[in-house]
Amino acid sequence: MKRLAPFCAVLSLVFTPLGAGPVQAQETAAAPAGTLRISESLWHGFNKQTFPLDAHAGYVVTPKSPAPGKPWVWRTSFPDYHAETDILLLERGYHVAHLDVVSMLGADSALDRMDAFYSLVRQRWGLAEKPALEAVSRGGLPAYRYAARRPERVACIYADVPVMDLKSWPLQREDSRKPLQDALKFYGWNSEDELRAYKGNPLDLLAQIARAKIPLRHLISLNDKVVPPEQNTLEAQRRLQAIGWDIELAIVAEGNKLEGHHFPMAEAEKTAAFIEKHAAVKAATP
Repeated sequence: MKRLAPFCAVLSLVFTPLGAGPVQAQETAAAPAGTLRISESLWHGFNKQTFPLDAHAGYVVTPKSPAPGKPWVWRTSFPDYHAETDILLLERGYHVAHLDVVSMLGADSALDRMDAFYSLVRQRWGLAEKPALEAVSRGGLPAYRYAARRPERVACIYADVPVMDLKSWPLQREDSRKPLQDALKFYGWNSEDELRAYKGNPLDLLAQIARAKIPLRHLISLNDKVVPPEQNTLEAQRRLQAIGWDIELAIVAEGNKLEGHHFPMAEAEKTAAFIEKHAAVKAATP
C-alpha cells in the first residue's frame, strides 16, 4: 500500500450516521449507493471531512465539543485566508463548512449548488438552521446573493473585503480577465454590456437583506484598489442606511499587500463575538 502523507487522508470513507463513534479510515473500492464518500484530514487540529458534491469539493470541520444546537459558519470563499475567527469559533464549539463554487461568482447555478450543500450538511451533520455566512473578496457575491434568495437560512453575514458589484470587480480590473470570462459564462451573458446592465448584484439586493434584518459586519482596507471600498462596502452601507439598516465596520487604514487588498487579520475576537451573538442556537423553551 502506498504510504500516506501525515494527516492527509486520501482514502474513501463511508459516512457514519450521527451519534456513531469516530470514522475509521479504510480502503473501499466504491461507496455503496446512497452513501457519502468522505476523506478525512486535520485542519488546525480539528477533524475535517471532505466530500464531492456535483463535482465541487465540500467539507465540514467539526469542533471537539459541539456547542448546543450545532451552530456553524459557512465560508463561501478562500477558507484558508484569515481563518483566525473560524479557529476561535471551532474552539468554542462551532462547525465550519465550505463548498467550493467561488469561480461561479454567485450565479444562479452556484446558488442551486449551495441549496444542495445546505440540505446535505444539515441532514448529515445535524447543523443548525441558520449559519453565519462568511465571505472573502469575490465570495461576497455568493454570500449576499444566497442571503437574498434564502434569508430565512442566514443568521448573519461577516465579509472580508467583499465584492458587492461585478461592475467594480472583475470588470474594472485588467488583470481579472479570467474571472470576467467566468462571470459571462456562468451568468449566461454574451457581452460585457449585459453585465453592466445586470440588476442582481449584492448592491441591488440590499432591500431584501434589510427587510430580513440580517446582521452585517465587514472588514475593509481603505487603500484597497482591487475591491475599492467606496464602490463596494461603503456604497452598500450608504444604501442600507438610506433604508434603515447598516453594516458594522472593522477598518484597516492601509493594506500592505496586493494593492491594499491583503493585510494581517484585524479584530478576529470582535468578529467571533459578532457571530456568536447572532448565530448561537437558543435553547428550546420547555
